[in-house]
Amino acid sequence: MLAGCTPWPTEAAEHYRARGLWRGQDLGTLLRRAAAQYGPAPALVHGERRISYAELDRWADRMAAGFARHGIRAGDRIVVQLPNVPEFVAVCFALFRLGAKPVFALTAHRSQEIGHLCRSTGAVAYVLPGVYRGFDHRELAREIRASTPDLRLLFTLSGGRDDDLVALSTVQDEPGGLPEQDASDVAFFLLSGGTTALPKVIPRTHDDYAYQVRATAAVLGMSPSDVYLAVLPLEFNFAWGCPGVIGTLASGGTVVLADDATADDCFAAIARERVTVTSVVPSVAQLWLEAAEWTDADLTSLRVMQIGGAKLQRSLAERIAPAFGCELQQVFGMAEGLITLTRSDDRPDVVIGTQGRPLSDADEIRIVGEDGRDLSPGDVGELLTRGPYTLRGYYRAPEHNAVAFTEDGFYRSGDLARLTEDGNLVIEGRIKDVVIRGGDKISAAEVEGHLLSHPGILRAAVVGVPDDFLGERTCAYLVTAGAPPTLHDLKQALHQRGLADYKLPDRVEVIDALPVTPLGKVDKKALALLAAQPRTPVANQKG
Repeated sequence: MLAGCTPWPTEAAEHYRARGLWRGQDLGTLLRRAAAQYGPAPALVHGERRISYAELDRWADRMAAGFARHGIRAGDRIVVQLPNVPEFVAVCFALFRLGAKPVFALTAHRSQEIGHLCRSTGAVAYVLPGVYRGFDHRELAREIRASTPDLRLLFTLSGGRDDDLVALSTVQDEPGGLPEQDASDVAFFLLSGGTTALPKVIPRTHDDYAYQVRATAAVLGMSPSDVYLAVLPLEFNFAWGCPGVIGTLASGGTVVLADDATADDCFAAIARERVTVTSVVPSVAQLWLEAAEWTDADLTSLRVMQIGGAKLQRSLAERIAPAFGCELQQVFGMAEGLITLTRSDDRPDVVIGTQGRPLSDADEIRIVGEDGRDLSPGDVGELLTRGPYTLRGYYRAPEHNAVAFTEDGFYRSGDLARLTEDGNLVIEGRIKDVVIRGGDKISAAEVEGHLLSHPGILRAAVVGVPDDFLGERTCAYLVTAGAPPTLHDLKQALHQRGLADYKLPDRVEVIDALPVTPLGKVDKKALALLAAQPRTPVANQKG
């Protein structure tokens, strides 16, 4: 396995292979086999573009040869930051076939996140959008390359011809011999949800991810007749492989790529392409519910709507099936591995009120108290897990791994959860200091660090405030010297520091002092209670 990664223990790996969970199939071969079986069938649809399995397979081969011509080799790490376009899929499969390792980055990421990913992974190349939604990623890329010794190559999706940037459209060559891939090695890197200041990097192997997509596709009964609408960013584990893009391609179905999650665009795509399956976060589901009341789009093809990424309120869950005439599937998942889902044969109360059962009977789940002892069903504690697709260590993070995993390899998720008597999981909250805003996880510590860079801010604490639409919004409590900055000015200052837009505070409250616990730590429980109280017109500043 790639240096800096933690392999599964030999005994566990042999067990997963003996059971047929790991089959020695690399992800590049997965597409090859699908193309051989479904060649002329549509694999990808994006607007007016329609790409068959055979065309996608040839494109990946030619792009692999093109990357090789530019000096990309097996083991190289490549940061990939692209929107939901066919090029994202082609680039990833090309790199899989070379043995190079894509490192996923969101299009919302800016200098803080991209610089961190390039440096922490030793990336030799960065695939960027060019100019996307008004932001020039080319200038950002040049700045990062100037300060990152390993970063040599910049590939751009759009934005014109630049001498120092390579247009992706030119990364094509006649396919030659491709190296054979070890399925037990890392295929690509997902990002953690941001429970530390900057995202940690999650290695996913060919073996473990191929099993994940195969198992999730089986739960959904995916077949060549299915059409999957990719609404969320493809860099999300949810959209990429639960079963997502890869699971749909492995099943011979069609992937429709959405540019954004608006009801107008997505409903039109569902009607036009006869979409059968999609995955959304609760905030998107709520928008769609509101739009479903007046739309005349034909949504009758939809058979399953997966909802995950943040807690789905019961009142919202109860409305999905009646409004869309489809099955609701609740999903709890983490980029680190474990996935739980409700099933089509579950009782209505299970579908509405739980996050379902583990994907695999090889998944091991423990709910433990503060003393580390296992709790009884119904009791709330921390969720620990290990299994055939759950990592055994973050990339190049030995100090963090020492506290994030037990001695026997269980991952400490930081989620507060309970198990029902019949084995369904219910997520109750989080131990970790994270705000989940519309499915995006925001590290409070990271935002606090940037707030404290402002010359007028003495102390800062960020908490989540319940919100019917996004699940949570961010509220920053500040102790200031002199006149406090306005929320508008504060957002501008943080944006200039390279912070992603979704991490900017939604609300600011100025107080005389931050409450502390008996141990002298900031009492965030007290702040969260304060933030949830009715606000006076003097103290609040809306964004």
